[in-house]
Amino acid sequence: MGKGKKASRQVSDMRFQDGVLTPSHRNVPEEVPIAFSYGGSTHAVMMASPADLEDFALGFSLAEGIVRSADEIVAIEPVETDKGIDVQIRLKDATADALVARRRRMAGPVGCGLCGIESIDQAMRPVTAVTDPGWRLTPQMIREAMAELASRQALNHETRAVHAAGFYLAGVEPGLVALREDVGRHNALDKLSGAVLRGGWKGADGMVVVTSRLSVEMVQKTALLGAPVLAAISAPTALAIEVAEASGITLIGIARDRDFEVFVRPDRLDIDRSADRLDVLKRQMNG
Repeated sequence: MGKGKKASRQVSDMRFQDGVLTPSHRNVPEEVPIAFSYGGSTHAVMMASPADLEDFALGFSLAEGIVRSADEIVAIEPVETDKGIDVQIRLKDATADALVARRRRMAGPVGCGLCGIESIDQAMRPVTAVTDPGWRLTPQMIREAMAELASRQALNHETRAVHAAGFYLAGVEPGLVALREDVGRHNALDKLSGAVLRGGWKGADGMVVVTSRLSVEMVQKTALLGAPVLAAISAPTALAIEVAEASGITLIGIARDRDFEVFVRPDRLDIDRSADRLDVLKRQMNG
């Protein structure tokens, strides 16, 4: 977290309840400009929560193709300014040189009429293919991961205004080994990616679970992490489904309570080895 920056603050409001309007207060999340600077030059500025900035910097660098692994980053130093936080990132020489060359290639005359094409190409860049995991996915794992994600969102419980992304590993306690929150769903997933890499876990060994809808960027970021399963409480977009199919990611949406929908790669779901059939029979008998 940035120096002196808290993730939330208390504000005054008026609460309408039972037909009466009364003075009240509520904690709301902070949202501040976060700049990512490489070699002293600002690359991007994001509006985000001022927490887990080292994880954010690593995950963002991975998602943007600036680095391919954590060891390409020498140091990360968040520096607080009057208006936000400048996260200064120092890269290894070869990686820094590659970034400089990339910036030179992207530079061009304004008003050329084609300047946006490269950005569109980047938005629809070839997706990273994930490898088949050495483990089987069960409905119970999905339910446990989503339940842990809901119960452990400390900032959201306090503010009711942020997204979360978690990384779940089967066979460990707790199964959700990492969780990150942010006002932006993409930021939360970038922070999670950084936490997974810094924690020494392999993306291929686990499942990513998120509290947001499944947009194409969420699938792309999950593929870059190497996770073979992405589950969310909301539905995917059509493009997200297409990209998940191309990358080989099992895409699960509407994961709420005991039920969910599988949009891509249902073959990874192992119902026979779970207690679901017995559970369904019991519910049918009671129903």
